[in-house]
Amino acid sequence: MAIDLSYPPEVQRLADRTRGFVRDRVLPIEDAHDGDITAAGGDALRKDLQHAAREAGVFAPHAPTEYGGHGLGMVNRAPIFEEAGYSLFGPTALNIAAPDEGNVHMLAHIADPEQKHQFLAPLARGEVRSAFAMTEPAPGAGSDPSALTTRAVRAEGGWRINGHKWFITGADGAGLFIIMARTSGEPGDRGGATMFLAPAETPGIRVGRHIDTLDRSMLGGHCEVFFDDVLVPDSAVLGAVDRGFEYAQVRLGPARMTHVMRWLGAARRGHDVAVARVAERRGFGSRLGDLGMIQQMIADNEIDIAATRALLTHACWELDHGEPAANATSIAKTYAAEAIFRIIDRSMQMCGGLGVSADLPLARLSREVRPFRIYDGPSEVHRWAIAKRAVSTARRAQQDMK
Repeated sequence: MAIDLSYPPEVQRLADRTRGFVRDRVLPIEDAHDGDITAAGGDALRKDLQHAAREAGVFAPHAPTEYGGHGLGMVNRAPIFEEAGYSLFGPTALNIAAPDEGNVHMLAHIADPEQKHQFLAPLARGEVRSAFAMTEPAPGAGSDPSALTTRAVRAEGGWRINGHKWFITGADGAGLFIIMARTSGEPGDRGGATMFLAPAETPGIRVGRHIDTLDRSMLGGHCEVFFDDVLVPDSAVLGAVDRGFEYAQVRLGPARMTHVMRWLGAARRGHDVAVARVAERRGFGSRLGDLGMIQQMIADNEIDIAATRALLTHACWELDHGEPAANATSIAKTYAAEAIFRIIDRSMQMCGGLGVSADLPLARLSREVRPFRIYDGPSEVHRWAIAKRAVSTARRAQQDMK
């Protein structure tokens, strides 16, 4: 099997333009506001940066071309998303930040023509933001989505939705919600969920408090959201009734990989800052970069960056070839989330006191990447799923031998 790890020339050119745009236009704003997107201007900043990204020709690399994007597949997104992630604000500028990027991907694959016109088109163009409402307070859906308690029942004119969600990223200021609700069965059942599309102004949708978390770079916060007798028409059903969990996989696997791409860019920035620092800083009779312990941390960072890229590329190749890629994406996400934190942590250590100060970006990068070990499935849940698949494969092999 021939293996070609090069990117098409047009993809490489787009990655190069993205690198220049992010470092020249976006990074200074992030640095001036310590990575806090609300303090930097919130939605007004988003609109300004996205306008600049359009002018630079780097806007929406993932979106279908008919909606103003570049229409790139998963493998070809990787270098552009990584360059965007070099700044915490870069993904917002390119309209590839979570959750909008994952919602664009899912709507492009599942929405009907009218839904694409009403919801996908303005989202892909950056005219609105979105939120994906699945996670609930205990005992509701979290790492185990089958615990879903939000319920939609048939009503005159459509469906009536009631439920309480939380940790809903981007909810404050979102123009539309994708709501996961149970339409059959009981909490704990594997099936029976349906996705619904609803404009934010739909009566009964209420955004509550911001849940205060470590990270500050995601626009719209992580919020509680209440759905009180929310009436939506039959045309609001995304895909088919009772197939919501199945459709969620269309979004979740690719979204995990685009998270890896973006955070790998942040890890690279941290590594670059640290290597530049130890290459010049002197101590103990030499430059720090000439000391064995520092060199080991540099080498371990390089190894983690290379291994993350390799696992990411393999998972994206599977996704581009129409495979479920459940195991590959779990492996890549788990390794990457932990490796990216290790990279930033080592970089802080190499820079000593400056590493934990606001004089360098490392402290804020640490606060931003740490939650990734929990977001999109905790490492422990992915390990459990990976092990389950391995054991099931071994059992099937033993049965075949009998």
